[in-house]
Amino acid sequence: MRLPGAVLAALALLVAVPSGAASLAAGGHGTGRDAAHARVQKPRPFGSECRTGISGSNVVAYCHNPYPETDHVRLHVECDRWWDIDVDGAPVAAGPAETVRLTGRCWKEVRSAWVSHAK
Repeated sequence: MRLPGAVLAALALLVAVPSGAASLAAGGHGTGRDAAHARVQKPRPFGSECRTGISGSNVVAYCHNPYPETDHVRLHVECDRWWDIDVDGAPVAAGPAETVRLTGRCWKEVRSAWVSHAK
């Protein structure tokens, strides 16, 4: 079976032109994948701003949440002495525009303290 030259040229063009360009040339708005990518939203900012202070064996952290979603903050205290028990506080909900106070302590010196965040 022999194909006329015009049909053969049209088939060659369909194979050579990328699918996204073909749909744009036909008046489309891109592929479905491009449209789905355009609908993807950027992640919203999240997380409280926390200030931690250590005084001897006591730790105090103040966390302020400026965002509309609740942040569950948790204080972690690492004690300096090998026999002193480290502290992982319970999660505390910091609602929108709310400031919460977290406390922890060691028997002796504090090596480090930090706050973790969860949605």
